[in-house]
Amino acid sequence: MKPFMDEHAPNLVRINVTPVIDVAMVLVITLLITAPMIARSDIEIDLPQTQSKSVEDEARVNVTLGKDGRVAIEDQVVPAASLSAALHERLSQPGNENVVVVVRADAGMPYREVRETMLEIRSAGAKRIAFATRLRAGEEQ
Repeated sequence: MKPFMDEHAPNLVRINVTPVIDVAMVLVITLLITAPMIARSDIEIDLPQTQSKSVEDEARVNVTLGKDGRVAIEDQVVPAASLSAALHERLSQPGNENVVVVVRADAGMPYREVRETMLEIRSAGAKRIAFATRLRAGEEQ
């Protein structure tokens, strides 16, 4: 005996969303991995070594100091004389009130110049300043 089936009932069609979710997750992971690399300038520097932990998860603005005296905010090279003004403009944007300003100075940079830059960063309105370093060889976070 044949089971009763209504020939006029609409067929249920389902769209498989699993591949869409897989592609979206791959894009999110790629963005999370590449985003920190995008905001760094092309100035060649050799970071000093340390044993401290990083501030990778916090909102930050990178200020890079090259051996040759060049200065960059994120990926934009700015004249050293206008660092304070450019950084003040960046920190005054909405949502940047409490960001960490990370100073990425070359290990061979004279301390006097790093200190002067720190004072300029502070005068630009930065409330929190950190130094970028690299871990010593053989040590883990």
